[in-house]
Amino acid sequence: MLLAGCRPQATTDQAPLVIAAYGSIDSVDPAQATTVIALQLISALGDPLYAIDGQGAIQPKLARALPTLSDDGLTATIPLRQGVLFHDGTPFDADAMAFSMRRFLAIGKLSYVVGDRIRAVRVTGPYELQLDLRRPFSPLAKLLSFASLTPISPTAYANYEDGFRPNAFVGTGPYQLRLQSPQLQRLEPFAQYWGEAPRNDGIALVGMSTSTSLYGSISSGNVDVLLSTSLEPEQQSALHQQANQGRLREGAGPALGIGYITLLTDRPPLDNQQLRRALAFSLDRELLTKRVTDTLRPPLRGLVPPTVPGALSAWPKADASRARALLQQEGYCSGQVLPLQLTYRSNVPTDRLLALSWQEWLRSRLGECVRLELTGMESTTAYRQLGDGAFQMILLDWMGDYPDADNYLTPLLGCTQSEGNRCLEGDSASGGSFWTAPGLEEKLRLSNERRGQARLDLLDAVQREAAHGVPYLPMWQTRPRAWALKSITAPQFDGSGRLNFASLSRRSLP
Repeated sequence: MLLAGCRPQATTDQAPLVIAAYGSIDSVDPAQATTVIALQLISALGDPLYAIDGQGAIQPKLARALPTLSDDGLTATIPLRQGVLFHDGTPFDADAMAFSMRRFLAIGKLSYVVGDRIRAVRVTGPYELQLDLRRPFSPLAKLLSFASLTPISPTAYANYEDGFRPNAFVGTGPYQLRLQSPQLQRLEPFAQYWGEAPRNDGIALVGMSTSTSLYGSISSGNVDVLLSTSLEPEQQSALHQQANQGRLREGAGPALGIGYITLLTDRPPLDNQQLRRALAFSLDRELLTKRVTDTLRPPLRGLVPPTVPGALSAWPKADASRARALLQQEGYCSGQVLPLQLTYRSNVPTDRLLALSWQEWLRSRLGECVRLELTGMESTTAYRQLGDGAFQMILLDWMGDYPDADNYLTPLLGCTQSEGNRCLEGDSASGGSFWTAPGLEEKLRLSNERRGQARLDLLDAVQREAAHGVPYLPMWQTRPRAWALKSITAPQFDGSGRLNFASLSRRSLP
């Protein structure tokens, strides 16, 4: 049994804490890792330049202060912390940070997140870094909290500047990696860590592939902490109830994930804006979220989670009478029924239940107007076909790489080439909606150059225009959750939605 390799026969104060999570980790290279659990692990093994705390404030980590911007906003100067060591003893300095950033920009799987913003990295002093930006970018410090930009030792990666090193990690964080396999990672405290030492004697991170095995692991006490939002809805609800009853300890991070339905707007019938507006009025989020997630995922009427500055609830609440009126204007409901196809991801526990619940709602409230047909498809297969316009409607989700409104609006609405309201190239096209509006891309760009109220006004305008165009139906917001045995302190999350491994510890029970 996998757990036998990470938990000793008799639990002691010196035994590692066992954390179970969904999925496997095939690479711990920051330039190669892309999954939520892999980035979670990297955030425990390394430090970013900046971090977002639990209240959403930016905190310097390996940087000593926030970036200083030139008058034109195109050059950022960052002072770096001194006295920091990598796990192999190599000193952290500007050259090391530049090595890591240049490597990520050159070969990183997620390099587009940074490469669209940063043109070049320059060393201007032993502990000073300068970034040349492609255009002014006001949320730069939040971008630099991105886990993939965690620095790695230039000594340990000297032979991997142009290639990946998937089975080892040498960073500056509170833990160092002692064992790496797809289903098991062993972390030990780094004795020379520059910051606060972990409150435990190590972590064993175990990957599991099914909701049943995850739920069983915490129910049986075989693991100390369960980190997963991939459980079946009823299992999440059961664990939440156990925590409310005092049988488990529960922690939740900020709601940075969103669930939504993408509408194919460039071909019939959903090229008709009135029909898309009718669907917006047909989505009873309050009822559906309660039925599907027992309120663990609150309703969402915008593309940006409410915890992120600049969020706006611009989509309407459910109103069957208004939906019917719009459908009648387009010739439906009087002997003619609008057939629609909704694709759900068959391997995502909540998708099928949500699809069935919305289908039943439409049948009971608007059955003479709309008929919803359902198709299940494995998520990886579905993602490959999004940019081909293969889905009339599809259930999807998104979590920003860092908590800023741009990291939600641009991936869903960005468009580099368009004709009227049709996006020909850009994020909107590759994401399957193919919608844009004249001037929208310019507003997005300007919102990233402005600060304060001027930026919020532009973000507001972008979201209102998207709500009017209805390329998406936002559904709910998702908070990362973790459950721990009563013998473990309550799980804590940072403002980027990462579980803080170092804050976990065993506690004496009365």
